[in-house]
Amino acid sequence: MAMHIRPLEDKDRPKWEQMFQAYAEFYKTSIPEGGFDHVWEWIFDPGNDFWCDVAENPSGELIGFTQYQLMHRSLGGNMVCYLSDLYVDPDIRGSGAGRALIDNVLKFAKQRGLPGVRWLTQEFNYPARKLYDTYTPKTDFILYNVPV
Repeated sequence: MAMHIRPLEDKDRPKWEQMFQAYAEFYKTSIPEGGFDHVWEWIFDPGNDFWCDVAENPSGELIGFTQYQLMHRSLGGNMVCYLSDLYVDPDIRGSGAGRALIDNVLKFAKQRGLPGVRWLTQEFNYPARKLYDTYTPKTDFILYNVPV
């Protein structure tokens, strides 16, 4: 499927919220009150190293997004890119949209001279892992998330 990857724009907010909500539901979580506003502000704050790009189909409809940020990597003494969110409309998964969005983030990292891009997914997310495994094998790290 032909698609275009571009930065999120103000006009995209309703569809972005819809996709972001669906992304949260997939991971069985919810976006807290004010959460959409906070993330939206991060994306459009030029002083915040947080970005969102969207995938459009040929008719200009948004079909997916990725959100990514810079992350300090102390052992490397450098920054890496952390791909924090990736979502593609379920009806078109497998069309290449996810790969196009990831490749766009990889291009971003390469242009900035970053040594790599990292991301997490849940163990059971086998359809996504099938794509991710084409980039590199999964690592053996385990995530701990302690609420405070």
